[in-house]
Amino acid sequence: MEFNQRLSAICSESQSLLCVGLDVEMDKIPEFIRDKKNAQLYFSQTIIEATLPYVAAYKLNTAFFEVCGGSGWEAMKKIVAYLPADIIKIADAKRGDIGNSSKMYARAFFDEMNFDAITVNPYVGFDGVAPFLENKNKGAFFLCHTSNQGAADFQKFSNGKSRLFEIVAQQVRKWNVRDNCGLVVGATYPQEMKQVRDIAPDVPFLIPGLGAQGGDFALAVSYASQGGGAIFNFSRSIIFASSEKDFAQAAGEQARQMRDQINRHRTNKFNQGKKIE
Repeated sequence: MEFNQRLSAICSESQSLLCVGLDVEMDKIPEFIRDKKNAQLYFSQTIIEATLPYVAAYKLNTAFFEVCGGSGWEAMKKIVAYLPADIIKIADAKRGDIGNSSKMYARAFFDEMNFDAITVNPYVGFDGVAPFLENKNKGAFFLCHTSNQGAADFQKFSNGKSRLFEIVAQQVRKWNVRDNCGLVVGATYPQEMKQVRDIAPDVPFLIPGLGAQGGDFALAVSYASQGGGAIFNFSRSIIFASSEKDFAQAAGEQARQMRDQINRHRTNKFNQGKKIE
């Protein structure tokens, strides 16, 4: 099954568009956990257990594991193995290089680490991203219009006809011949999100920016979840909902609330055009 079809099926089955971002920063996990052996792994597995009933996907921000060296890579691999088969596993690695390098990145994250998808920087062009698209069962979410304040520095540059983020959306739609391309579009820029959806109606979005960054729920869900659908990522606002003994319970409750809040605004192909009450 093509990646995008599988993503759609999982969202439909779970009745959730929620993605939990495992940005497991050691200085922010509860203090009583930090001295444990394999603290990142323990914290992540505990968060997964608490949030799994409400989630369609997990996104591991590889930076927070890579900084820990070999133990971080090992923890990341074990976390992916811990997740059930009916959950999408995304490596938020933002890779993208010339062909030979990208081929090695694709092998590392898809074959060795067993992720289902990866975030990719499209700046190098098609020969640099092609290795991530060779396997129709594996997906690539391309950076299009990100959620950070500096997004406008380059992404809104215009050639007089189109802005850079619009050109990215156009190209990614052309690359989507195996139905395994997606776009990263930040909820903090809802008007740009609407424009990207108009350009790429059949491509799924990975949406950051609704949690700690303060994006607008109603606009983001309305614009993004039509057509190709979307998953909405929450990281810090869920996994660090509490720093006390109840951290897992707090994360689970926050995940439930975020799933329900998305679903209240949701009218798309996953529920056959009817709002979930």
